[in-house]
Amino acid sequence: LIFSFNLELIEKIMDPGNYSSVTEFILAGLTEQPQLQLPLFLLFLGIYVVTVVGNLGMITLTGLSSHLHTPMYYFLTNLSFIDLCQSTVITPKMLVNFVTEKNIISYPECMTQLYFFILFAIAESHMLAVMAYDRYVAICNPLLYNVTMSYHICFCLTVGVYILGITGSTIHTGFMLRLFFCKTNIINHYFCDLFPLLELSCSSIYVNELLVIFLSAFNILIPALVILSSYIFILSGILQIHSTEGRSKAFSTCSSHISAVAIFYGSTAFMYLQPSSVSSMDQGKVSSVFYTIIVPMLNPLIYSGQSIAVSALASVPPMNIQD
Repeated sequence: LIFSFNLELIEKIMDPGNYSSVTEFILAGLTEQPQLQLPLFLLFLGIYVVTVVGNLGMITLTGLSSHLHTPMYYFLTNLSFIDLCQSTVITPKMLVNFVTEKNIISYPECMTQLYFFILFAIAESHMLAVMAYDRYVAICNPLLYNVTMSYHICFCLTVGVYILGITGSTIHTGFMLRLFFCKTNIINHYFCDLFPLLELSCSSIYVNELLVIFLSAFNILIPALVILSSYIFILSGILQIHSTEGRSKAFSTCSSHISAVAIFYGSTAFMYLQPSSVSSMDQGKVSSVFYTIIVPMLNPLIYSGQSIAVSALASVPPMNIQD
C-alpha cells in the first residue's frame, strides 16, 4: 500500500498537467520607457520598409535582367530572400510592441517564430560562406569559374544551405517543445529567442544549453572559417595586382564584405557562443538588433556594390593579376 501510494504521488508530480502551463507569452520589447516608443516605432518601421524594398528590388532586378543570371547574383538573390524572410519574421511583431500596451504572442505563434528565426539565421550564416567561396573562385580562378561554379553546383550548395537551416531549426525547436513553462510568461526580449525562453522554463535546460553551444559553434565557426580562408586567398591574389586603382577597388570590396560579415557573425557569436548565465539579456537585445534587423537592411546595399566590383576584378585576365 505504501509503495502504491508513493507511485501515485510520483506520477502526479511528474504529470505535466499539474504544472500551471503557459499558453501565451508577453514580449517585453526593446524598452519600457514610454517616451521612446513612438521614435523607435518610426525608426524600425523605416528600416523595415527599406529592407523590404531593397531585398525585393534585388530579387526582381536579378530575375528580370538576363545578364545577371550568374552564380554571383544567384547567391545574392537567395541571400536577399533569406534577409527578407528573417526581417519579416521578427520586425512586424516588434512594431506591434511599440503601439500596444502588452504585446501578447500565443505559445504556437512563439514556437513558430522561433523555428523560422533559427532557420533563416542558420541559412544566412552558411550562405555568407558560400558567397565568400564564390568570390574566391571568381577572383583567384577566373578561367575555371564557369566550370567550378556550374548551375548544378550552385543549386546543390543552395539546397545544402537550406537543409542545414531546417535541420538546426528543427532540433532546437523540437527540444524547446519538450520543456514546460510554468514561471512568469514575460519574455525579456522583442521576439521569441532561445535564451529568453529557456529562462522561463521550469524543466531542466541542460540539454538545450548544450545544443545551443554545439550547434551555434557549428553554424557560426565553420562558415566563419570558410570565409576567413577564402579571403586569405583573395587578399593573396589582390597583393599581386600592381595597378593601384585595381588594388584599391579590390581592398574596398573586401572591406565592405568583411564589415557586413563581422556585424552578423560578431553579434550572433556574442549572443550564442557563451553560457546563458554569462550573457545579459539586455545586451543580447542590442546584439540581436544587428543580425535580425540591421544586417537584412544593409546587405542589399553592400552586396550589390560589391558584386559589381568583384565582377570587374573577375573579368581581369589572370596574366594581368600576376604581372
